[in-house]
Amino acid sequence: MTLEEVVIQKPIERAQCTGKALEEVLVSAQNNECLTVGVYESAKVMNVDPDSVSFCVLAMDEDFECDIALQIHFTLIQAFCFDNDISIVRVNDMQRLAEIVGDKSGEFEDAHCVLITNPADGSWEDPALEKLHLFCEESRSYNDWVPEITLPER
Repeated sequence: MTLEEVVIQKPIERAQCTGKALEEVLVSAQNNECLTVGVYESAKVMNVDPDSVSFCVLAMDEDFECDIALQIHFTLIQAFCFDNDISIVRVNDMQRLAEIVGDKSGEFEDAHCVLITNPADGSWEDPALEKLHLFCEESRSYNDWVPEITLPER
């Protein structure tokens, strides 16, 4: 798919395409050991090696509205991403995100934040990640600083 095809897609088609691209990138990043899962684990990576972070996914669930600490963490992570020019998106289905990035049982205690990092040797590149960066850049031009992506169902 060319840049022009992505830009002129209808919003629903674009959302579906973007959700599939996100799933592909997450699986590929996990296979290449370029994935960090969990709010605290992500904060550690951001603190130790912020230049290695390429993309951030924040997942909302029903507990988010009641968890003030999680809301504060999200605010700090978003600020970090904005300050360091890291693309960031939200997903509204933490369970589905956990299925994608989870271990063999498909579970993670905390899949509220997932980071995609660049390997030190620069050996991993993914065209779907470029699509996601383009999507985020375009969303920012519409003042949607943390766009929401719907992950495809199983």
